[in-house]
Amino acid sequence: MKTLLFSIHLTISIAFTHANEDTIDSLKEWISIAETKRTPIINNEFANAPISKEEAQIAKEILWEDHISSIKASRAEEMEKKVISLDGKTMKFDYLVFGEMPEEGRSLYISMHGGGGAPAQVNDGQWKNQMRLYKPKEGIYLCPRAPTNTWNLWHQSHIDTFFDRLIENLIVFKNVNPEKVYLMGYSAGGDGVYQLAPRMCDRFAAAAMMAGHPNESTPQGLRNLPFALQVGENDKSYGRNKIAASWGNKLAKLREKDPKGYIHFTKIHKGKGHWMNLEDKIAVPWMAKYKRNRIPNHIVWKQDDVTHDRSYWISLPKDQIKPRQLITASRKNQRIDLHDMTEVSKIEIMLNDDMINFDEPVTVHQKNKLIFEGKVNRSISEIHKTLKERGDPGLIFSARLNIELKN
Repeated sequence: MKTLLFSIHLTISIAFTHANEDTIDSLKEWISIAETKRTPIINNEFANAPISKEEAQIAKEILWEDHISSIKASRAEEMEKKVISLDGKTMKFDYLVFGEMPEEGRSLYISMHGGGGAPAQVNDGQWKNQMRLYKPKEGIYLCPRAPTNTWNLWHQSHIDTFFDRLIENLIVFKNVNPEKVYLMGYSAGGDGVYQLAPRMCDRFAAAAMMAGHPNESTPQGLRNLPFALQVGENDKSYGRNKIAASWGNKLAKLREKDPKGYIHFTKIHKGKGHWMNLEDKIAVPWMAKYKRNRIPNHIVWKQDDVTHDRSYWISLPKDQIKPRQLITASRKNQRIDLHDMTEVSKIEIMLNDDMINFDEPVTVHQKNKLIFEGKVNRSISEIHKTLKERGDPGLIFSARLNIELKN
């Protein structure tokens, strides 16, 4: 198997070292210990010492290789059985594979079924039907079976956790390219797209909503996530047709103000009701054109009632996380600008060598006022932390700035 950002076939030379030897040898020694017997990496001096760009890259490769070994050892059974169980809930899934695998890894399409507040057998039927709907030219087309049979199948808080794990597993076991993961869904699955796409925007390359309803969600958080909306002209239940058109207009206005963001397309299918007769399949090749914008220059993070602790390169301490809060930030060269900061007094900025030159000072400005200036150090502990948080090789960072905001 070939990885995406680094080689998973890196040969790690394990050498037991003394305390005065370099950080990479110390990391190798720590890795050589059984995972259950290791001290927390942050408690080790080598993990907190400043490291060079080259050492950071080597550390990422070593830690990614170790992560793959850990996931393969602990999750092989759930992948074989196609069942994930977390916190008392179970999510089944099935998938089909299309086309030849590209050199950089496969695409992944997560496709959510309809149904909702109905008996289990009805939702089972919707799940099986979803498996037949779309056929990407290339990629893994994966349909999860919702863990519950409630009306809000796909936007309860446990869904985010299941999808994080599912994506992490597919990267390791099926060589999925984390830069080409797509979200889509029909009817109640479309409801899920409306809600999950903004709150998990840094996971996906694009998203497509078919015949759904957004409930209380808003499009602000879709700044860096291409988003397709399709609904039948006569799909009047819950106002799906009018609301999809309204979201399309809102996205158009957002893009007018921010021309580098809010890529979208809206299609109201004439003469069609809730079933669009598969005309909506045009969303699949539309999504496939895009790769994830994983380290965007501008972030619009709009929390939902289901909250997250990080989005792209911004993170929040637990005591700072609030439902519905809005955080916007931008970066250019060595400068970070913090704009909207709703109900936030502390914020964390995650950095790596794709973003800044670590040999030069970084400045942080809050509404154009300088609140931080200085050089930042990379560390193995930060690489390890951000890798374990997501299991995503594209969202690994080597440094973190803890910023106290000014009133």
